[in-house]
Amino acid sequence: MANNDIFNIKRRGLMLILSSPSGAGKSTIAKKILADDDHIIMSVSATTRKKRPGETEGVDYHFISSEEFMIMRNKGDILEHAKVFDNYYGTPKAAVMSILNNSSDILFDIDWKGTQQLSDNCENDLVRVFILPPSTIELEKTP
Repeated sequence: MANNDIFNIKRRGLMLILSSPSGAGKSTIAKKILADDDHIIMSVSATTRKKRPGETEGVDYHFISSEEFMIMRNKGDILEHAKVFDNYYGTPKAAVMSILNNSSDILFDIDWKGTQQLSDNCENDLVRVFILPPSTIELEKTP
């Protein structure tokens, strides 16, 4: 292998999950990661809930019908999912695999149940990071 060939090795991306208690700084860290690295892309979940004012299709969520969601879930096209207040939320498999196959990493903002589902379905592509709050006192200050 020539010296320059090492830079031409194509790697598969990774799924990065940041987990933390509310108020530990997960969102701040995620924003910094996304701002600093163009090869890390934020995961965009699909949802059956109605779009709210100011939300953008494909940026905030992929807004789909309940029927579409169930078809995707039943076909195995959703990597993780949850029902919250009569609406479904989940991660479309095709979008994630496309990002990973293009050598980019994907960052997830999901709850612990979604993290467990991803771990069960994609353990070889997954990196989980748990963020501890600075202290119990700081954590208790969070509303």
